[in-house]
Amino acid sequence: MQEQHLYEYAIIRVVPRVEREEFINVGVVLCHWKRDFLGCKIQLDTKKLLILDPLADVEMIQLNLASFEKICTGSVNGGNIGTMDLASRFRWLTAVRSSIIQTSRPHSGYAEDLEKTLERLFEENVG
Repeated sequence: MQEQHLYEYAIIRVVPRVEREEFINVGVVLCHWKRDFLGCKIQLDTKKLLILDPLADVEMIQLNLASFEKICTGSVNGGNIGTMDLASRFRWLTAVRSSIIQTSRPHSGYAEDLEKTLERLFEENVG
């Protein structure tokens, strides 16, 4: 029997017009400190985005989401934040902000397989 792991996750959102507070879910970020696991899965549905804001800068949003992924994976291309420890990167990614890329408040759960859980959460909240 595999061990259950306590993890934290947040839903990644795109808020094309921050003043309207309308958003679409585009991904999930999941973290488990003890297993040194920080992963995300992101997929931007441009049709949904353009329904919310026909003038949205899709290319800029895609670049920002790519930066989110680089920070999550700890890539040196993620800048100074990408080189921080796992816990600091997760806290920075999930910090409350008023920008086009936001996350939900972090939630927690238990899982045996963190990769499968990330996939399941993505399908439930984005797919």
